[in-house]
Amino acid sequence: MSRNDNIIFHIDVNSAYLSWTAVKMLQEGFGRDIRQIPCIVGGDKKSRHGIVLAKSIPAKKYGVVTGEPVVNARKKCPNLEIVPPEHDYYEQMSHKLMKLLQSYTPDIEQVSIDECYMDYSGIQKQFSCPYEAAVSIKDKVKNELGFTVNIGISDVKVLAKMASDFEKPDKIHTLYRHEIQEKMWKLPVSDLFMAGKSSVDTLHKLGIFTIGQLANSPLNVLEAHLKSHGKTLWEYANGIDASVVNKEKEELKGVGNSVTLPKDLDDIEEIFKVLLTLSEKVGGRLRDGKQRAKTVAVEIKYNNFTKCSRQTTAETATDSGTEIYNIVKILFKELWNQTPVRLLGVRTANLIEWGEPEQLSILDMENWADREKESSVSGKPSREKMKKLDRALDAIKDKYGKDAVMRASLMNRNKSK
Repeated sequence: MSRNDNIIFHIDVNSAYLSWTAVKMLQEGFGRDIRQIPCIVGGDKKSRHGIVLAKSIPAKKYGVVTGEPVVNARKKCPNLEIVPPEHDYYEQMSHKLMKLLQSYTPDIEQVSIDECYMDYSGIQKQFSCPYEAAVSIKDKVKNELGFTVNIGISDVKVLAKMASDFEKPDKIHTLYRHEIQEKMWKLPVSDLFMAGKSSVDTLHKLGIFTIGQLANSPLNVLEAHLKSHGKTLWEYANGIDASVVNKEKEELKGVGNSVTLPKDLDDIEEIFKVLLTLSEKVGGRLRDGKQRAKTVAVEIKYNNFTKCSRQTTAETATDSGTEIYNIVKILFKELWNQTPVRLLGVRTANLIEWGEPEQLSILDMENWADREKESSVSGKPSREKMKKLDRALDAIKDKYGKDAVMRASLMNRNKSK
């Protein structure tokens, strides 16, 4: 076995949205555990729009897959039970999970709402071996929170991630570097972490069908066809990953909102629609708190779990979702490297209260005047008119609900699902 001072756990909730919804429904007296019947979380039961966010094992047996349109899932399984997502509740359950895990060790790197890495070195003296610690964690989650997790154990992060994706649910698997030939190389190359459809198609054309064949392929050939991504896949196939568990959180203090996407996105127009929704939510929260923000930031988490962010200081403080969105779009274009995106966030900081005087430079005042002049010539709404519009929309949402009014572009997006 690998040395205990370099052991990493990858902890992943089994079908998180479905499991968390099941826990809530059972607590509320629902007579059946939706994890035991053909069921999905996602979409709208009446309109049948939307996509599958999570599926039960019985639904999977009908061929239902995550990310497909709900209407397709119903064709595969006519008796499919559909329950709507409750994202606020999922955030609560995620927080409970991380709090429980932190009772073992603070050395945790949360990479999405339902998964994280844990550095075992801080708790190795409490257990006879990593597997015993994993059993303790897995059983405590099940007994105290009511749902199950898979835990992958390795001496390398990417292999811990691969191990947690082995047989589910409620399982523990090891995949140390010395085990990759036996446990991983025989798997299809499509099972390798970060091997997307396009990459797999290219590898198949090269006659590479298993992870082992990829691991033993000439690196220069892979780089010639897949550029730097070819090297990444080759390293992962050989169990090479120098990254460590990073417990540091680099969040911007202030008002923000983020979302883990139901499927990875690489279409910039779809990404912009998500950023628009987030920006409007942030603007609304600023107005609810009677605050404006000078600093705006966008954060990205890619499907390879790497994350990055970029921020800027606006000329004038704002609480407008439109103004925040316009800034975020620029930041995103500067930051994005074309890798599929798993999480998007919009955050603001340097907050000032409504009515608090804001010191403007001469340049700021000139820019303000130029914008107001431009709006009068172009016919676009001025900043003051935008403020009045935001207040009017807030009043409508307060009276009739947050979904009472929305942008036409977002309505089209919902209809297209």
